[in-house]
Amino acid sequence: MSDDMPTTQSSAVEVIDSRTHQSHFGHDDVAVEVPVALRYNCISHAVMMASPVDLEDFAIGFSLTEEIVSQRDHIYSVHVTPGPDGATIRMQIADDDFDALKSRRRNMIGRTGCGLCGTETLQQAIRPIPSVLAPTVSHVAVDRALNAIRKAQPINHLTGATHAAAWCTLAGEIVLVREDVGRHNALDKLIGALSGMTVDRQQGFVLVTSRASYEMVQKTCMAGIGCLVAISAPTSLAIEQARQAGLKLIGFARANKQVIYHDPAQLRRAI
Repeated sequence: MSDDMPTTQSSAVEVIDSRTHQSHFGHDDVAVEVPVALRYNCISHAVMMASPVDLEDFAIGFSLTEEIVSQRDHIYSVHVTPGPDGATIRMQIADDDFDALKSRRRNMIGRTGCGLCGTETLQQAIRPIPSVLAPTVSHVAVDRALNAIRKAQPINHLTGATHAAAWCTLAGEIVLVREDVGRHNALDKLIGALSGMTVDRQQGFVLVTSRASYEMVQKTCMAGIGCLVAISAPTSLAIEQARQAGLKLIGFARANKQVIYHDPAQLRRAI
């Protein structure tokens, strides 16, 4: 890595292009990925691999979805310091939250999107999931968001290597998007950004350009959001947790095609 940490999500590298059957030198845009260290009250907690932008959003979202803090106001300060080997994010949090963190502290050094690295027990891996209120999300709204999401991913357009998480209105309008090399990171960044906005979380849904693993369901529910739409498939545990929480879960979202894996409103109508 260079002396200074990259501050953009893409960089140009020299490549040998043989796609035309005639190899020649050229340039390709690739996604930037760096280690990001998270420190709470001067104590190291985790190192994650992430895209080096919107890191304050990432730190806040991660802290909320991993239950390191019980509410946004308990994060008193966030300072991002770039360095030659990555970035360090220093946060000052409430004493009660810090005491709870120390009691269950784990050394979590993860690769891209690693959700379980450093977890010591099964209870830590599968945490209790909070209940949410699922909104009514129409097929038309999902289609509209899907049609708009590609234009809202400039880094993926350049590199083809990043995921996106978007906050969408019930009409399908995309309000906010965050991108990252890790799908969990993109969602944490989105949740962190939403925490600083006045948003009715019953009046919208999250769209992710990835599969819906159980961690994505957990994070969505931790943010109090009642509907998760994924472009790819959900896992069995994601479906199970969506049912426990009352989350509307849609997978394989494509133009004019969606698979609804759980919808509390349809279950109520069927009873």
